[in-house]
Amino acid sequence: MTPPPDQAQPAVAAAPSKRHDLEIKDAQLIFNSVWAELEAQRGRENMRFPKEIILLGGAPGAGKGTNTAFIAKVRGLTCEPIVMSALLDSPEAKTLKDSGNMVGDREVVSLLLRALLKREHEDGVILDGFPRTNVQVECLKLLVDKMHALRREYYNTPLSLHFRQPTIHIMVLFVDEKESVARQLKRGRETRAAIEAARRGGSSQMPEDRPTDHDESLARRRYRVFKEQTWDALQSLKEIYHYHFINAQGPVDEVEQNILRELEYQSTLELDPRTVDRLRGVPVASQIVIHARQELVKRLDSYELEHAPLFERVVAFIEEKILPIVLRHAISGTAHINSEDHLLDDPLALAMVIDVFSERGYHAAVDIHRIEIPDHFNLQTGKITSRIKKVFRIEIRFKGSEIRRG
Repeated sequence: MTPPPDQAQPAVAAAPSKRHDLEIKDAQLIFNSVWAELEAQRGRENMRFPKEIILLGGAPGAGKGTNTAFIAKVRGLTCEPIVMSALLDSPEAKTLKDSGNMVGDREVVSLLLRALLKREHEDGVILDGFPRTNVQVECLKLLVDKMHALRREYYNTPLSLHFRQPTIHIMVLFVDEKESVARQLKRGRETRAAIEAARRGGSSQMPEDRPTDHDESLARRRYRVFKEQTWDALQSLKEIYHYHFINAQGPVDEVEQNILRELEYQSTLELDPRTVDRLRGVPVASQIVIHARQELVKRLDSYELEHAPLFERVVAFIEEKILPIVLRHAISGTAHINSEDHLLDDPLALAMVIDVFSERGYHAAVDIHRIEIPDHFNLQTGKITSRIKKVFRIEIRFKGSEIRRG
């Protein structure tokens, strides 16, 4: 007897949930086993993981290796990335990789945690190729939970600086299947050519030659494994950590611009909450420029309407004393002017100078330099009395002439 649809449906819907529950249990068993082993070997106070972890994932041929150095530069990371394919270099792992399959989760997690604990990664590291399965996703969540727990545990101790608030970025470089397969096969041809050149030159250093880079069916299978396992695994983290989807279909410079747009300044998500609170009164640059033009116009109008005599003197000073020097530097685009004019003793006059140049398209900066000048020497006591000479150093920058030189 076939049950009615409203009774049969829950059994079908329960299957994915049951599978997910099993994956979570597997992850807990794997992670807890690896963690206990490491903590026993190193001691709890030495379980020090990176402040920032950038999980770099992407389709085969999406350019993870090509763009890693650029991402590290943008984030100010100086250590070498952790590349999972390089960590998994055991004979068993190589056999699995060569056939287009993946290595077991326990081996992956164990190798990864040991690599993350290396001292050179303490400020941050790029992690290429993790997570790739749902079990690895769950292990990542467990790791971040442990990192937060250690931070709470050592928060008010001398070791607190070693257990800072972790920042986790998920960065996915994406290309479609056609582009992925084409890039893999192109890489295979280039690798074979490089190996041949190395052999002719007598070199023993050979680039890695992947069998999947020479067989279109294996290249397609590798892409589909990514879509079916890695892609879903990374998408599941989208609502938990900082997530960056990068269109990597275009040329390198275009991809770099996509990366820059994704990694904009977001300190409130990265700093310790106490630090964020301390800095709350200092706005980030992006905030102060939003209405900068409107505020400039408002200030200039207020100078004319409320401080007309002073504003008139400032404009005359600019036209007579500064502009002649600026005009002589029209090619270089930078002029430095020193002035001792007492008009600039008034802070409002200084503000007017800067605002006038800003409104006219220049970048102006003023630095006050104080110099002690010997003024009187007492022959009886040998005491020297000095006066303070105040010099206003004005820098005006603008786009210089592009005329041909030489």
